[in-house]
Amino acid sequence: MLIIGECFCAEVKYQVDGTLRDARSCHCSRCRKAFSSQASAYALVDPSEFRWLSGEELLTSYVNTQGFGLQFCSKCGSTLAGIFNGVAHGVTLGCINGDPGVEIGKHIYVGSKAAWEIIRRACGDSTIVHRKKEERVNE
Repeated sequence: MLIIGECFCAEVKYQVDGTLRDARSCHCSRCRKAFSSQASAYALVDPSEFRWLSGEELLTSYVNTQGFGLQFCSKCGSTLAGIFNGVAHGVTLGCINGDPGVEIGKHIYVGSKAAWEIIRRACGDSTIVHRKKEERVNE
């Protein structure tokens, strides 16, 4: 499957020549801040199937002390990819053009969700929910 994603200003574009897997939504406080939202929505990708098509020079990275981080467009601020040691291992679902061919299969760190967010399970919903509080340390 060919997947194309781009930032809000359309200056940075990427391609995934494969399938996304393990789509999830993380409700931890760090993801809420990084994505300026109630949660993140992302899926994992095989790094060998990912490549930047344009605007790579506009990418800015935030990387923590363990080597995990995010890449985002320095022009519009869209978060595009999750990285480890400089290599993309995940993409944000909101930046994908069209149907990504995957659905969010689990919500994680819902025990740390924002007080104003209400998460309801739909009838017949098989979504896995981790209720644990965050175990990560803010850096």
